[in-house]
Amino acid sequence: MKLLSVNLGTPRHVPYTNQPDGLTGIDKRPAEGSVRVAAPGPRGVGASGLAGDAVCDTRYHGGDDQAVYAFAREDLDDWERELGKSLANGCFGENLTTEGLDVSGALVGERWRIGSGVLLEVTSGRIPCNTFQGHLGERGWVRRFTRKGATGAYLRVIEPGEIRAGDPVEIVHRPGHGVTAAIQFRAVTTERELLPRLLAAGEALHADALAKARKYVAEHGG
Repeated sequence: MKLLSVNLGTPRHVPYTNQPDGLTGIDKRPAEGSVRVAAPGPRGVGASGLAGDAVCDTRYHGGDDQAVYAFAREDLDDWERELGKSLANGCFGENLTTEGLDVSGALVGERWRIGSGVLLEVTSGRIPCNTFQGHLGERGWVRRFTRKGATGAYLRVIEPGEIRAGDPVEIVHRPGHGVTAAIQFRAVTTERELLPRLLAAGEALHADALAKARKYVAEHGG
């Protein structure tokens, strides 16, 4: 298990974002050399956990619970076959393109040691947006990505440090609750009856998902 690339985005104007200034950093490209990783602060204040990476819409993106986004090269390859076009590392807006790691099947609260220093913790899957759809240029992409459910994973930074392409990834902790990033994604999108199950992940869960799960249980039981 290793990093194939560490990807950073720079702000650019596009016609397909809901940002008032029309800027997005979704088009991420592999970086050369090492990249500093640290907790950015709460959403709305902090942006990306990677130095040099732009998060333009801090209303919904960035912050501690979404400091880093990882996606498996194997899933990109699967989409290449399905879409019939080449998909470069970083084109899904991911900071980390991995090899040999089941990213969507990672457990909420699972911890990854990358290289010798950085420690990250899985918080949730990624919910697609219109900016993602416009960036890929695929009609119906939000619905299609949601239906497939290979979401990748957002991670928070537990221990900061530097990472670079080629660094090994080691899973150093796996909780026993069975709530994966993919299950979390389904619970907050297409299968809300799964929301009570998310509570088993506790405080490791993305704060928004935890709040939704608690509200659902309060209203419906579970």
